[in-house]
Parts: sequence; structure tokens; C-alpha cells
Amino acid sequence: MNNSIVQSMSRKGNCWDNAPLESFFGNLKAELVHGARYATRDATRRDLFAYIAGYYNRQRLHSALGYITPDQTEIRAA
Repeated sequence: MNNSIVQSMSRKGNCWDNAPLESFFGNLKAELVHGARYATRDATRRDLFAYIAGYYNRQRLHSALGYITPDQTEIRAA
């Protein structure tokens, strides 16, 4: 059966395309989720949104960006 699915990874052993997301999820787990217990999915969604939109993109300094925020990077690129 052909579902027209394209593999997201590059060749075997070349996993660099996943590195940014693995880094993000590692930070997310360490800075927010580790040890947290959520009563509902809505509470989880609110907390994740607040972390990503309010902290990760606007306040958290990223070494790969020269110790500025992603929002500052976008502003400089515009």
C-alpha cells in the first residue's frame, strides 16, 4: 500500500535534522514538565503555551542565537 509518506530523517547515521527538536524537548522536560502533575489536558495545554510563547520565545536566552531570545532574533532579521 502506498500512502505517499516521506521519511523525515536523512540517511542512516545522519540525525542532525532532529537535533534542534531534541534540544527543545530536552529543555522543555528539564525546565517545565519534569515532576509536574496536571489534572487536565487543558491545564497541560495552558502551561505548555505559557512556557513556549511567554518564556521560551520571549525571555529564555539561547546560546545558539548568541545569547538572545528567538523573538529578538526575528526582530533583527526583519
